[in-house]
Parts: sequence; structure tokens; C-alpha cells
Amino acid sequence: MSDNLPGRERRNLGNIAVDLERALTRRARLGEPGRTAGRVLARGEGWVVEDVICTSGPGDRPFEEQHHSFSVAVVLTGTFQYRAAAGREVMTPGSVLLGSPGQAFECGHQHGSGDRCVAFRFSPDRFELLLEETGVAAPRSRFGALRIPPTRSLAPVVARVGAGLSRGNLDWEAVAIELAVAAIGGGWEAGAHRSEVPNVAEARVTQAVRRIDSDPASQLSLAELAREAGLSRWHFLRAFGRVTGLTPHQYLKRARLRDAAIRLAIEPAKVIEIAYRSGFGDLSTFNRAFRVEFGASPRAYRGPRVGASSGGRR
Repeated sequence: MSDNLPGRERRNLGNIAVDLERALTRRARLGEPGRTAGRVLARGEGWVVEDVICTSGPGDRPFEEQHHSFSVAVVLTGTFQYRAAAGREVMTPGSVLLGSPGQAFECGHQHGSGDRCVAFRFSPDRFELLLEETGVAAPRSRFGALRIPPTRSLAPVVARVGAGLSRGNLDWEAVAIELAVAAIGGGWEAGAHRSEVPNVAEARVTQAVRRIDSDPASQLSLAELAREAGLSRWHFLRAFGRVTGLTPHQYLKRARLRDAAIRLAIEPAKVIEIAYRSGFGDLSTFNRAFRVEFGASPRAYRGPRVGASSGGRR
């Protein structure tokens, strides 16, 4: 069983990003260098879950670190560059960072300040047991990829992590196992990394990603995003796909659905209100997209907890 730590206050959806903004504001006010601060959410035999807020920015030099365990980290807000011997990836909200024991790496914030992740770390023995339980014959002792992009298969567990962080109650051990299994399937055998993108294009795509995630409900067209990035629509599409693994439309839609899923888990508002707040123009479109992404209708996904506490307002 997981040892969920006591004393956490009830949070709302905005706190996922607001807590990071507060940390960045405090850093600017005090003139401090960027730093990484972690808070343990839960731990058990051979695993630990940590809420990690980083306030580093373009003016902070990245320094080499080393993974001491298998690390599977869900990015919830912000962006950063993740470099290792296998290559380099831009980590965006909804993506999952993969790290292996003994792997040297650097995290940089060349294109924007701050990020927040929930990191699931497993001892080699615990991870080996998971490999045996899933029947995966691993030919090597490390992941072949550095990240898993924001895929549909990961969307439900990423949303649960965000809701659990906001709400303060989640079976972290069950989520840790689910994420580890997803990482084994999505990152163990993948040896190739994305083709390199020029630094200027990468910076412009990163700013577009940050704009989308700051307000997923905003009406952003491909033409508008490309114009703000100073790229043609074709070059913007190509660069965006290389950086994020998704088209701009897919990324925006997935960000809206993730926002809606977290809201459904922690807010008592009606489903139709949440659909509109998350950027969907009508309920039927939202219901169809949500079912495809999460495998359940918004009402079924929410379950009885929120409805019961709000007099059945669905």
C-alpha cells in the first residue's frame, strides 16, 4: 500500500500553474538563481512520487545531473529541454520524461522560465519486478527513448496525475505502476529520437506551446500561431511536429481535453459549463472527443463523487 503523506490542502485547477507562477515571482523578487524544489507526495517499497517545481530560466546555465533510479516524470506545465547521450527532446505539458539509472543528463530552459512535473522514481529491483510482471524481455538496462510525447494512450493517466495533485487524494501506487508499464511499452524499445530542429524554430514552437497551455480555451488558428512564430504555415507545421510529436490542432485539442478531465475530477460545475470553459463550442462535439480520448463519457469519467457533493449537478 502507498504511504500518502498527510497535511495537503484541497487545491483547485489553477494551482497547478499558479504555484509555479508564485515560485517564479518569488525568485524574481528576491533575485535568486533558478532552482528545483521537490515535495514527496507518496512512497512505498522501491518507489517514490515527488511534485517537482523548477524556476530556472534562459539566464540559468544547465548543469549535468545523473539519474540514480528509473524515472518516469509527467510534465504538467511549462517547457524545458532534456538532453542526454541519446539526444535531445523538448518536454511539453502532457509528455513523459524517461530516465535510467546512471544516465547523465541536463535540463535547460533556454526558451522560457519554469516547469512543474510529477516524478515517479523506481529502484532497479522494483523496475525489474515490473518488467517480469509485464512479460517484457528487456535487452538492456535503460530506456531507448528520452520521452513519450502527449499520446492518446497516456492521456487518462496524465489527467489523473493532474487531478490528484490538485485534489490531494489519489492512489499514487496504482498510478505509478500504470505509468511504469506505459513507459516500458512506449520507451523501452524506442531507440530513435526526433530529427533536430534549428534552435530558432524550436524557440518559436516552444513559445507557441506555452501560449496554448496558458489558455487552452482560446481560439487559436494555425495561421495565427504560424504568424506569431514568424514562420510559414508549412514550416510551422513541420517544426511543431518535430518538437512535440503532434500537429498544432492535435496538441490544442489534447490540452483542452486534459484541462476538461481535470476540471471534471475536481470541480462541481455542470458538464456543459466545463466543456465551454475548456474551449469546446458545443456539448456533442465535446462528448465525442472526450469519449475517444478517455474511453468514457464525461459523466462516467467524473463518477459519483463530484455529483454527490454538488447535489447531482452534471
